[in-house]
Amino acid sequence: MPVAAHTFHEDRGTGPALLLVHGHPFDHTMWQPQIDRFSRTGHRVIAPDLRGYGATPLGASTGSTLLGDFAEDLAGLLDALGIDDCVVVGLSMGGQIAMEFVRRHPGRVRGLVLADTFPAAETEDGRKARNAMADRLLREGMRGYADEVLDRMVAPYNTHAAPHVHRMMCATDPVAAAAALRGRAERPDYRETLGALTVPALVVVGRDDTYTPVADAEEMHALLPHSTLTVIERAAHLPNLERPEEFDAALDAFLRSLVRPR
Repeated sequence: MPVAAHTFHEDRGTGPALLLVHGHPFDHTMWQPQIDRFSRTGHRVIAPDLRGYGATPLGASTGSTLLGDFAEDLAGLLDALGIDDCVVVGLSMGGQIAMEFVRRHPGRVRGLVLADTFPAAETEDGRKARNAMADRLLREGMRGYADEVLDRMVAPYNTHAAPHVHRMMCATDPVAAAAALRGRAERPDYRETLGALTVPALVVVGRDDTYTPVADAEEMHALLPHSTLTVIERAAHLPNLERPEEFDAALDAFLRSLVRPR
């Protein structure tokens, strides 16, 4: 697929670039606490809506949006903004897009943050489940799915974050969500990519995440040669929204540890 013609994004602040890649089925506003904080503390924060999500159109679709399509859209956006390299932060599907981006464009990544995600290729059962869910979303739309998974996305005790997350899920185009699910089912295994990474990395996970449990984060941490691991207590799959102060503290410490760009 060609690079998306128009990628809607927020571009705020000045300084080293920080690229925030949202998960499925959300949009760039899942990063609002981080956009607000880090754009005020010496960073140029770029937060795009991925292809087919939020205000970015899906465009001509084959019915499947591969992680590589998303990664090339991000590279094209950085080109358009005149940004050579950045710290890439990805959560869930966004983390897998970040892994694909660093696999394709290692020289453009100064640091990698992987939150509530995992690097393994899809299993055969997982592939069938994603394709079945894609079919369901095309039949039924997003509301039933959003109602079902809300308590896994956001822990039930984090009621402050739930309305925003539910709104994002319900507002997502089911055609785009289905295409992303089908593409994600075909993703490669990123463990070799992570093992060869030479830049610093941060792995973050919510203690109560059942989609990508702490064991997955520990595996990534073990694979990455130069990484730190932070477990956010009292959070599930979206710790950046459930516990933004704790998430931001971990991200801030990581960013401060990086050498300034050339």
